[in-house]
Amino acid sequence: MTYKTLQLALDDTVTTITLNRPDKRNAISYELIDDLIRALDEVNNSSARILILTGAGKAFCSGLDLDNLKALIGRTPEQNLEDSRTMVSLFRSLYEFPKPTIAAVNGAAIAGGTGLALLCDFTLAVPEAKFGYTEVRIGFVPAIVSTFLLRQVGEKIARDLLLTGRIFDAAEALKIGLINEIVPPEKLLDRARELAAQLAENSPLSLFHTKRLLADHARAELDSQIEAAIRENASIRESADFREGIESFLEKRKPKWTGR
Repeated sequence: MTYKTLQLALDDTVTTITLNRPDKRNAISYELIDDLIRALDEVNNSSARILILTGAGKAFCSGLDLDNLKALIGRTPEQNLEDSRTMVSLFRSLYEFPKPTIAAVNGAAIAGGTGLALLCDFTLAVPEAKFGYTEVRIGFVPAIVSTFLLRQVGEKIARDLLLTGRIFDAAEALKIGLINEIVPPEKLLDRARELAAQLAENSPLSLFHTKRLLADHARAELDSQIEAAIRENASIRESADFREGIESFLEKRKPKWTGR
């Protein structure tokens, strides 16, 4: 397959997907979502046993692409629902991926980028990495990511991160259990490959069944929570605050919220 927004380095043991929009800080576009879903499917059907996900340039993934952000204003309710289901498809494809996954976070991972980084089985990050569920700061609802975050850190910490929308660093992410290790930038990919080699020493069938078991444990709860999240994610897009949030963000000014 060919991809416009990422690079895929297939190998018999370890495959690396590199988000490759460095000029856009690897922001999430509709094209990137499609590429990443197809790439995950290709890796799943390959002989590779471990997947590493990283970003090109100085950022891992800076969130939603500005051009796509502009396009969200004025979409129909049906289009908003479809957008939400597409994002869910990407997140669940990564969360339930049948082979072990390692995120090598080489820089900022914001909003949807935080979701991608933290949905992998293992997350390694450079000291300079930044994370944040920033949706409420621009009139969104962090609906889809919240369903996964609650399982990872519990309700009290999730409320803090989701309601403040604050940016937090790698040290805090490690402290609250969202990442596994902090690694110097020059050693990040080497450490990811070292971890991959360690995982590859285990029975691939055992890894597959263990991951399937973990996915099965979570599936019923996620199914019901995500349906509610999809509706919330689509519904907020019809509000005045949503439009104001996007417009103020693009115009680099403070938003004027109306609560409508």
